[in-house]
Amino acid sequence: MVELGYTLSSEEHPPDDLVDHAVGAEAAGFEHALISDHYHPWVERQDEAPFAWSVLGAVARETDDLRVGTGVTCPFQRYHPAVVAQAGATVADMFDGRFFLGVGTGENLNEHVTGERWPPFDVRAERLEESVEVIRELWRGEHVTDRGDHVTVEDARLFTLPDESPPIFVSGTGPKSAAMAGEIGDGLVSTAPVAEFVDRFRERGEGPRYGQLTVCYAESEAEARETALEHWPNGASPGSVNWELRTPKDIEGALGRVDEEVIAEEVVCGPDADDHVEAIEAFVDAGFDHVYVHQVGPDQTDFFEFYESEILPSFG
Repeated sequence: MVELGYTLSSEEHPPDDLVDHAVGAEAAGFEHALISDHYHPWVERQDEAPFAWSVLGAVARETDDLRVGTGVTCPFQRYHPAVVAQAGATVADMFDGRFFLGVGTGENLNEHVTGERWPPFDVRAERLEESVEVIRELWRGEHVTDRGDHVTVEDARLFTLPDESPPIFVSGTGPKSAAMAGEIGDGLVSTAPVAEFVDRFRERGEGPRYGQLTVCYAESEAEARETALEHWPNGASPGSVNWELRTPKDIEGALGRVDEEVIAEEVVCGPDADDHVEAIEAFVDAGFDHVYVHQVGPDQTDFFEFYESEILPSFG
């Protein structure tokens, strides 16, 4: 059994629209949603990057049952973990048990803005582990003073706390990060239907496994391919590009000769329900029990109608 969710793509949509999309997702029958937490869009033509935490507060007020989390937040460079702990606690209190915190080691695209050096993965992994420990301590209502190898907190305590601490899900987009998700997290978040990632996670921990599927529904496959290329060319870029480059223009320059054929290999394009179902089942076969769908482009209304009538009933 798999639970289907929705992606609140903050790189593509302004804040009020994201709130409307969350409401639409809940009405269509999606059970959860994850919002991307970016300072920059991937490429400039996407043209948006609102502050995810402000959007989350509005979503909490406008939805009733939808479970919502960050997908994902880097809690140690652009933010300090004590600030993420406060933001997460406040939003969790507003969602009344419907919030989860997704965390990861980040992308240079978003984290370089503070002027701090972008460290290699092993250092970022250590910083993430220390940050998660600090967040959990603060969520327990403790006075925290912590001078770790990478994170310093001085005499901090949170006064606004939810009745229960939300779960922390950790991004695992490679074998090492998936293993770390099992060690320090309550669940896994990934972006590809790779069974090895799930296996590495489950060797070291347990919890829900969330996979993100990117699609572009339109009335024709040709229209969908055109839209996907225009709005999500970064879907064809390798992970190293997404993690290491500093600006949207840098990513655009690294994309090379991305065309509709290349994009269609990475994004499910068109109105064929079987294609969408097959892509979801690929995640299920890899061991994921939650799949959250990212609809590329401005047309979210027709996507909701399509999934409500053609896709969600197949997994009910």
